[in-house]
Amino acid sequence: MEWIKLRSLMLSSAVLRLLLVAYGEWQDAHMEVRYTDVDYLVFSDAAALVAAGRSPFERSTYRYSPLLAFLLVPNSFIHPSWGKILFSAADLLVGLFVDAICKLRGVPENLRLWSVAAWLFNPFTFTIGTRGNCEPIVCAVILWIILCVMNGVSAVYLDMHFLLQKYLASICKVIQAAFWYGLIVHFRIYPIIYSLPLIIVLSKQGIDSSRKPNLTQWSSQQHMSYCNSRASSKASNCWSSMWLFLGGILSWNTIAFGLLSATIFFLLTIGFFYLYGSEFLNEALLYHLTRTDPRHNFSIYFYHVYLHHQLGFSIYEKLASFLPQLMVQLVLIFSFADDLSFCLFVQTVAFVAFNKVITAQYFVWFFCLLPLILPWTSMKMKWKGFICITVWMTSQMHWLMWAYLLEFKGRNVFIQLWVASLLFLAANTFVLLTIIQYHKYSPIFMPSATSDYTDTKKSE
Repeated sequence: MEWIKLRSLMLSSAVLRLLLVAYGEWQDAHMEVRYTDVDYLVFSDAAALVAAGRSPFERSTYRYSPLLAFLLVPNSFIHPSWGKILFSAADLLVGLFVDAICKLRGVPENLRLWSVAAWLFNPFTFTIGTRGNCEPIVCAVILWIILCVMNGVSAVYLDMHFLLQKYLASICKVIQAAFWYGLIVHFRIYPIIYSLPLIIVLSKQGIDSSRKPNLTQWSSQQHMSYCNSRASSKASNCWSSMWLFLGGILSWNTIAFGLLSATIFFLLTIGFFYLYGSEFLNEALLYHLTRTDPRHNFSIYFYHVYLHHQLGFSIYEKLASFLPQLMVQLVLIFSFADDLSFCLFVQTVAFVAFNKVITAQYFVWFFCLLPLILPWTSMKMKWKGFICITVWMTSQMHWLMWAYLLEFKGRNVFIQLWVASLLFLAANTFVLLTIIQYHKYSPIFMPSATSDYTDTKKSE
């Protein structure tokens, strides 16, 4: 029965995506406004260059890993919509991974199906893939990494029999996570922000060295106030003994994860540098680290960038935009790292909200993590949930109104658009704080009795 319901969800969402891809072909051929994302045209042109044995970076504005162009080479000899089908398939894969992660945590079937539906039937998500944006691939890999971590974290077993039969089996999952993490950071640089929480979860802290740790199971009796107070206590302890904390996260798992993921990243980087030279480094990597977009976007920094883009920016101006983002990331990591899915979600929301450039496709980065935290929220759709959705959507529509007047009507509304960006940041902050307030803090792994005893003695 459970599989039948999930299969029905997957089939209906697959049909929806196929219909949208077909409709997109019709709209592109018959209407002035195209359904296909302009970035997809860039991807396709770069893939055609690769198919012809040339560099994808000969296509202006192609600023992605060559891997993406390789994936879309069939656009040139199978069908131009190959990439859209591929991205939509990754979209469906995210739904399956959401179900698998929630099932491992013991989430009841009805809640799991609601979580899967929250991704599959989200208008933001099913239009992104069918319009030809590559973000669903990134989302699928991020969730696969979480699955590998959940299945593979293990302490070093002292008994040689256990070491050979169990530890090596679990470390294979950690190696898988490291491989895919190194690849996806190369593919899309932003997941680098997940490195520290992944390392913390992979460490031996709070894990009994005599057995594989157990996943914390979902329970309807979870007490939010207790869990949140525990999270605050852990955060304060971490901040008060930062160096001790960081020193304690070294283990075979974390060392293997760090070395292998870095190796994969640098091997890909060196390989493509050999093929395409400094143009690859400048366009696919360095551009994203120093990007300042003078065009209007959701970021609060866009107006300052617009006014001073031709003059350049001093190191102090760059730090002024980077430091708030860094500080917020560190606070969230050291407060919620043990609750891995929730930590990655709040990290991503904050990263996008405080970024120097924000476009609508960035919202998919945290939408894929949202279904993983829904079973652990005490927020009801009536009224808090409805208020959060309304505030976020209204602030976005307000911004889009001024953007329309600027871009299509040619009106000088830069100040109003910048104020709308400030309101959008305030809306994101309000929603994020509300989600944190109503979240039932649940570390991904159950702490061992030893660690609990140690924590108690420290607090005494």
